[in-house]
Amino acid sequence: MEIRKMTAAEVPQVAELEKLCFSLPWSEKSVAGELDNPLSVWLVAMEGESLAGYVGSQTVIDETDMMNLAVAPRFRRQGVGEALVNALEASLKDLGSRCLTLEVRDSNAAARALYAKLGFEEIGRRRGYYRDPREDALILRKEWEI
Repeated sequence: MEIRKMTAAEVPQVAELEKLCFSLPWSEKSVAGELDNPLSVWLVAMEGESLAGYVGSQTVIDETDMMNLAVAPRFRRQGVGEALVNALEASLKDLGSRCLTLEVRDSNAAARALYAKLGFEEIGRRRGYYRDPREDALILRKEWEI
């Protein structure tokens, strides 16, 4: 598996995985727009020509928000999500970011376990953040020295 920056070639696969994984997916146009956003870092995990997963973030000054993380069903429970988050953290450190914040569905036990394993801590809750179905989001954060 290779983890690298997302290019225009992967945008259609990323948009398809969005539709598969999320009730309110980003459009292909929105995903493609991140390629030109100087605040964004999007990484893909590729197994040959197949997209195993991706992660997307935006950084303002020295704080980063992880907006999207998805792993294709056939690649789940194989360390792809962990590898993507670790690669994103390394990229962000190189860019001068000092922390990573994200929201996760309260009911998403698998994701919460992954983030706990990677050192994220719960710092808050956004009531009714998610729609379809309506659910609270936990706000998780990880900080590091640069």
